[in-house]
Amino acid sequence: MAAPTNPITPAGLSALKARYDQLLGTDRPAIVEIVSWAAGNGDRSENGDYLYGRKRMREIDRELAHLARRMKAAKVLDPAQQPDKARVFFGATVTIADEDDATRILTIVGDDEQDASLGLVGWSAPIARALRGAGVGDCRKVLLPGGEKEWEVLAINYPDAEGE
Repeated sequence: MAAPTNPITPAGLSALKARYDQLLGTDRPAIVEIVSWAAGNGDRSENGDYLYGRKRMREIDRELAHLARRMKAAKVLDPAQQPDKARVFFGATVTIADEDDATRILTIVGDDEQDASLGLVGWSAPIARALRGAGVGDCRKVLLPGGEKEWEVLAINYPDAEGE
């Protein structure tokens, strides 16, 4: 079975790299210093700085490993380079309306970039899967925990290419 790919925008990959660099270059060395200092204080079994520091170091190492795996599997897709801008694909900003004419604006991004409060929907989210390939005027049904909901695509936009 092939390793799953992780579609991501260039900005999303930069954010992952920035987080990785922050953890590896700043956070982890600071914790190592605290643990080293605490270890020199004697009895480690009741040393809060030592115990907390070791726990925090494990958390950082786990997050570093996770970020490394995600970056290795990442496939950078620039939404500005999308050849068919009349349909919803990765990186599209889509305006949709439901049966009650309530509109939402969503941007379909990589799963590592999703943030519902900002309208960033992960590529694997049910609504993103339903909207894939849709054009303006198309209606798509999405099965949500509260039941099925139908959305109509009102507009599709892609970012402009850099330097244009």
